[in-house]
Amino acid sequence: MATLNKVDIRKIRKKRARLKRKLKCRFCPDGNIPRPVYVDYKDTKTLKQLVDREGRILPRRRTGTSAIFQRAVREAILRARFIGLMPYVSEE
Repeated sequence: MATLNKVDIRKIRKKRARLKRKLKCRFCPDGNIPRPVYVDYKDTKTLKQLVDREGRILPRRRTGTSAIFQRAVREAILRARFIGLMPYVSEE
């Protein structure tokens, strides 16, 4: 097995960065934004995917959510937390 030098490692990392798949908004079927824009605050399964381990809302660049739906996601998470469906912080 050949050892890689720094130049080869840089090339491999650059290639992997280009091959990163494009993120799509999970709330926009076919790329169209349905109206009215609404994210169900009772759907905790979906909302938990949009929150990290510490309980922070993940940014758009990590989830691929469109801007208009990111605002709706934030509002839904805040509602779910207020009602008690989701925790504010992790349980650890």
